[in-house]
Parts: sequence; structure tokens; C-alpha cells
Amino acid sequence: MLRHYDSLGLVRPTGRTGAGYREYSDEDIRRIFHIESLRSLGLSLREVGRALDDPDFTPSELVDDLIRQTRERIAAETDLLTRLRRIDAAEPAGWEDVLHIVALLQDLGAKSAGKRQRAALSSAGEVPVPVEALVEAVLSETDPNVAGALRWALARSGDDGLAPLAEGLGSPAAEVRERAVRSIAEIPGGKATALLRETLTNPDIVVRGYAALALGARGVADAVPTLIDMVVEGTNDADAADALSALASRPASADRIATMLVDRLAHGAVASSARPRLTQALADIPGAKASQALADLSHDEDRVVALTAAYVLGIRDAR
Repeated sequence: MLRHYDSLGLVRPTGRTGAGYREYSDEDIRRIFHIESLRSLGLSLREVGRALDDPDFTPSELVDDLIRQTRERIAAETDLLTRLRRIDAAEPAGWEDVLHIVALLQDLGAKSAGKRQRAALSSAGEVPVPVEALVEAVLSETDPNVAGALRWALARSGDDGLAPLAEGLGSPAAEVRERAVRSIAEIPGGKATALLRETLTNPDIVVRGYAALALGARGVADAVPTLIDMVVEGTNDADAADALSALASRPASADRIATMLVDRLAHGAVASSARPRLTQALADIPGAKASQALADLSHDEDRVVALTAAYVLGIRDAR
């Protein structure tokens, strides 16, 4: 090392002994320590020499550049570590499996939507893509066909994707939260249902709506208040009304839902534009309570509500 520093002119010995050994002064030793300190920051030997010998040299620009390079290196190493962990999680039996997983991971990040979709559809093979990679892909996917294939693959993976998808529900990006809840909605089983129940308290109305629609399809009555909110807000109100109708298949549930719809109609804070939607939602709720509510609404002061109720009531009577 000292011979190399000498050849570059970084540190030259003050003198030599009679036997030809280099002799270094205290100042030389201090310079060697300075060189080593600067090298520990990632400076090249050329940059070290300039830093020590150029009186006009200012460190700020070089240090900023070193920070940028270090961040890029950390990001690259983190990405490599993530890929290695995902390959390890797939428990490959041999190098052929490793190569297969690497190819699928690369295709999931390809620019071509077709490649990404094929990778998603083939991810449930003998050597599946790790769930974390599927979740990462589905949360960033913008193509609806690819997103559908990724949700299908996640649904086949079972409950393993629920934890990282739950993290996606807390993303600051609205589109990521929506992709997360739509993916959870397609995963069967009690754990997914429990997570959807928790999602009914999410501050994002769109996320709550997707959770409520999925829970309605699963026959979970907890979704009713959110579904009625969707009818009031006009957010996927037709789908919400269909879900309410499906949940009202039992007489007790039908009367409860009809009562809640009537209560919202009578609530003074409900906008006039929402009242016809609430009236329409009553149309597919079976039972005497809903029929009586429609009969009362056919005399409502709001002409649109009255006409809607009378029309719906006529259809119910014809049935």
C-alpha cells in the first residue's frame, strides 16, 4: 500500500535507512491517516490527493455526489436482497427452479403488459412466484387485465398475501389503497372476511365501499350501514343496492334493512338528490315493511320520490 501511495505521489517517505527501508516522519504518518480517513468515505485515491493538496478544493459538491452514489448503491443492494429472499421463500429444489423464478420476477416487472399478464397467470405453477412479489406487482399495476390476473394468482395463494395487502390499505396513494382492497376482496376464507370487516372503518370511502360490496356478497350484515352510505353518496349506488337486496334474503334482515333505509330518508341531513336513490333501493327489499314504506313515500312532498315510490310499488304489486 505504501509503495502504491509513493508511486502516486500521495505520500513520499521523508528519507530511507542505510538498508533502503522507507522512513516516515510524524507529518507523513498524519497524512497516511488522513488518506485512510478520506478513503473510508468512498473517495478514490485521485480525489483524496486533490482534497489534500488543492487549496481551492471544496468538499460540498464531492460529498453530495458521494451521498447520491451511496444511496444508489444501497437501493441496488436492497433490491438484490429482496430478490434473494423471494427466491429463498419459494424453496427451489434446484437451479432450474431458481432460473424459473428469476424469469418470472423479471417478467412481472416487464414493460410489456402481455409479459406481465403471462407471468401472473403462470405464477401458480409448480414453482410459484413468492406472494410478496405478487402483492408488490398488483399494488403498482395500472393495466386492468394484468391486475385481474394478479388478483387471481393472489387468490390462489390463500391467506399469505393478506398481511402485505393490509399494509397497502394504509398507503398514502388512493389508487394503491383501492388495488389492495380489491385484491383482498377476491381472497376467500375467514381471515380475508375479518380483514374486510376491519376495512369498513377505513377513512377512504372508496376503500370502505369495495369492502362493503365484498362483505355483502359473503352475506355479512356488518356491511349494511356502509352500503346505505354508498347509496346516499351515489358511489356505486346500483351495486350497493344489489348487495342490500342480496343481504335481505331473510325476513329479519329485510325488515332491518328497510327500517334503516326509511330512517335515512327521514333524516333531515340527507340531500334531496339522495332520497330518490334510497327509494329505489327499497324496491328490491322484500317484505311488508318495505312495501308499507313505499306506500307512504308515494305521497311524499318530493314529487320525484313520490313518483319513484309509486312506480316501484306498482312493479312489486305486479310481481
